[in-house]
Amino acid sequence: MSNLLSDPAWATLATAEISDALDFLRLPGCALGVHRVAGPAAIVGPAYTVRFAPVDPDRKGTVGDYIDEVPEGAVIVLDNAGLPDCTVWGGILSRLARHKRIAGTVIHGVCRDIAEAEACGYPLYSRGHTMRTGKDRVQVEAVQVPVSLGHVRVCPGDLITADADGVVVVPQARAGDVLRKALATQAAEARILADVLAGSTIADARRRHGYHTLQRGDDA
Repeated sequence: MSNLLSDPAWATLATAEISDALDFLRLPGCALGVHRVAGPAAIVGPAYTVRFAPVDPDRKGTVGDYIDEVPEGAVIVLDNAGLPDCTVWGGILSRLARHKRIAGTVIHGVCRDIAEAEACGYPLYSRGHTMRTGKDRVQVEAVQVPVSLGHVRVCPGDLITADADGVVVVPQARAGDVLRKALATQAAEARILADVLAGSTIADARRRHGYHTLQRGDDA
């Protein structure tokens, strides 16, 4: 992981602040429709990507063998095309991932065994959950390739951040720009709040600290 992606400052930022920075820089990144379903409400780490496809009838499909190769601290990103009819993650994987100190799992699709993920404290984000297994219905097509979280492209090593508001993807190549802008936004909003609590009107505080340019540049 690059020094930028491992910067502890990422863990101080909410997805809303990172989203605002992405908007300012005119970058995509918000994985709309993917929400927390289990475990702690905040994760951050580099993406380890997995793409699924319908099972090949000539061989049995595999769903979770890739986990042996996932490094500590990574966020597993699973792309099952957003399909709601079968799962690509379950209780054994949650418990093993927690044991391996994987940061969390984000799914463009659905998962199951929510109670097990909650019980072991494993962060899990997806489009929903169901009981129906993916075994012999889908198989791993490729690992560590570009995948999709809805309309957002995720490449191996991109930074994934998630909290109670949802999931945001930061492209590796723009991580420095996004981090600097997100921290600046965080600082400006803190100054606005301090002024308001000290007696300023919110309109004056916002004007003083450039609130209306935080998400959009002056030329936007």
